[in-house]
Amino acid sequence: MLNLDFAFLNWGVISSFVLKGFFFSIQLTLIAMVGGILIGTLLALMRLSGKPWLEMPAAAYVNTLRSIPLVMVILWFFLLIPLMTGKPLGAELSAIITFTLFEAAYYSEIMRAGIQSVPKGQVYAGYAVGMTYRQTMQLVVLPQAFRNMLPVLLTQTIILFQDTSLVYAIGAYDLWKGLEIAGKNFNRPAETTLVAAVAYFVICFGLSMLVRRLQKKIAIIR
Repeated sequence: MLNLDFAFLNWGVISSFVLKGFFFSIQLTLIAMVGGILIGTLLALMRLSGKPWLEMPAAAYVNTLRSIPLVMVILWFFLLIPLMTGKPLGAELSAIITFTLFEAAYYSEIMRAGIQSVPKGQVYAGYAVGMTYRQTMQLVVLPQAFRNMLPVLLTQTIILFQDTSLVYAIGAYDLWKGLEIAGKNFNRPAETTLVAAVAYFVICFGLSMLVRRLQKKIAIIR
């Protein structure tokens, strides 16, 4: 029978070990989300441009990254880039760059579906009033695509937050790493593992409920 004791998890332990990792997990999630959506939108526009010299590189990028496990990409980037440049990036910076580039492939497919969900008639209407392709996308199509795909984009961001625990593989100090160190220092690994599971569940479940409410509001607007 497990003899669990959570008494050691006071504010001092949390502030010393856990908060730093929690803030990095949030920072990594937000940066990768914003960067991934921006790059992903660009990739989606390239794939929908109708120009092979834009479509092929974008399709190759998206299909390649979506076919490789994230943890392998994290390890490859962390280990190979210093060999190529001669300068180590550090675990945290390496994680930020890797997650941003990797998530862009997934956000790209979401945005591509969102752009394609906008009726073609609105694109033709933009052209009819004298708008260029860029103006039509920027002012007519993309705002509607973002609104249509917002729940899916946020759902992917929740998955992204869960995946931040993989930076443990390169020694980055995230939420899981902070709890793991606290567990080792106080010889309570079982307790900190359970706390980590509960923390990830509470955060992700809470965000999922918010996404569900947002989805209902968007459905009402439509």
